[in-house]
Amino acid sequence: MSRTTPRTSGGILTLIAAVVAAVAAFVGHHATDGVSTAQGVVPDGVSVFDDEFPAVANLDPDLLEAVRRAATDAAADGIRFQVNSGWRATAYQDQLLRDAVEDYGSEAEAARWVATADTSSHVSGEAIDIGDLDATLWLSEHGSGYGLCQIYANEPWHYELRPEAAEQGCPLMYADPTEDPRMQRGHD
Repeated sequence: MSRTTPRTSGGILTLIAAVVAAVAAFVGHHATDGVSTAQGVVPDGVSVFDDEFPAVANLDPDLLEAVRRAATDAAADGIRFQVNSGWRATAYQDQLLRDAVEDYGSEAEAARWVATADTSSHVSGEAIDIGDLDATLWLSEHGSGYGLCQIYANEPWHYELRPEAAEQGCPLMYADPTEDPRMQRGHD
């Protein structure tokens, strides 16, 4: 399994911006197809402090506390954390996976971007997707101090809590979710 470390060259920043835009368009296109905020859909502009949205309120309490501490400190640098995705209901995750298979043409390619409901860290409330390039760049530089780690090299917006990262740094990233052993549960 290949693991990777973050890079900070201009080329990678351009790639990150393109990937963030593509996924935002994908999620925005599919987010309202029969699901609602009660199932984890996040309207534009939701912050990590907006508890009225289940996508925020249903996050793991330790993850939410760490993200809120980071967001408070980032705000001092003029950075706002917008939530693109957080907790998701099983039905919403299933829909995202169906949509990804349709868009990417195969289950194998879709698995690089969307997990099954059985394996998704979003369904368990253990992952948050932070929007805006400035916020993801801030987290890539400062997130480990809060235990917040980017897990997948192809998803610079996806963060999970790794408390040991505050002292040891974040673990090496997987290239994409297909390399993550946790994603092997629930697959044929």
